[in-house]
Amino acid sequence: MKKESPEHNSFQWSVQRQFGELDAPGDRIRFPFNNMPVHPMASPVGMDPRDPGGPGGRHTPFVSQPDYRIYELNKRLQQRTEVQESDNLWWDAFASEFFEEDATLTLSFCLEDGPKRYSIGRTLIPRYFRSIFEGGVTDLYYVLKHAKESFHNTSITLDCDTATMITHHGKPMFTKVCTEGRLVLEFTFDDLMRIRTWHFAIRQHRELIPRSVIAMQYHSQDPQMLEQLSKNITRQGLTNQTLNYLRLCVILEPMQELMSRHKAYSLSPRDCLKTTLFQKWQRMVAPPENLQDFSPGDTYMTKGKHKLRGKNSTV
Repeated sequence: MKKESPEHNSFQWSVQRQFGELDAPGDRIRFPFNNMPVHPMASPVGMDPRDPGGPGGRHTPFVSQPDYRIYELNKRLQQRTEVQESDNLWWDAFASEFFEEDATLTLSFCLEDGPKRYSIGRTLIPRYFRSIFEGGVTDLYYVLKHAKESFHNTSITLDCDTATMITHHGKPMFTKVCTEGRLVLEFTFDDLMRIRTWHFAIRQHRELIPRSVIAMQYHSQDPQMLEQLSKNITRQGLTNQTLNYLRLCVILEPMQELMSRHKAYSLSPRDCLKTTLFQKWQRMVAPPENLQDFSPGDTYMTKGKHKLRGKNSTV
């Protein structure tokens, strides 16, 4: 086998280095098609001619990884202050940053009296996260393991079967609660990458107490404190404050249209209800807008306007 001279190798590497094809002598150059050299480092979206978002293809917006958005959500929750915990504007800004305007948040779990499923809209999401901290939680973050991502035309789906919601409770004593379940998120495929749907199916939860706390109570021999240590402070990882809010959302969610109408038109609650019911009745009894298979000269009604259809008729 004929060996190439060192001068030849040095000349070849210097040429490849000059044209930006290699970063180091150990790098290899590839010719995927049309004998076109490709830089070993991956090109950004929209710059690689092989990528559909590059020249000659449709523009693909730059988006971050879905799990990184969860990292940003955790970081934003940790940046809040005690004053901001009771500030509605801060929670609204938090929801606007991470959730779409028509986003929905769904929780499903099983309590002592049977399975439960609660789904709330975008306007109620800020109050949901706020209720978690009002129930005695001092810290909240989500841990995702082995999450699977799937890309669609207008959305990105993140499916994590081993997701954990971790909350730290300061009262009545420090407790770390790990709520395990499956988390399925749908993000918008754009620069903002906000959440469209959030579904957390809770399977189980664990409440962890520091060993030092147990040892201290054991030596004190206080039966009331020992009994309190043996009781859970949450139900399926959710505080009573959050559970009560979710039950209230069952009543509040159908009333969102009434509240929006009252805020927009300054109508009384009775007038809002009448207007909403009348418009729903109109939509139920209204004929379809586009009629098919009609013959010339047919007469039909559309949205209260009488129209004639024919060769010589005028509308």
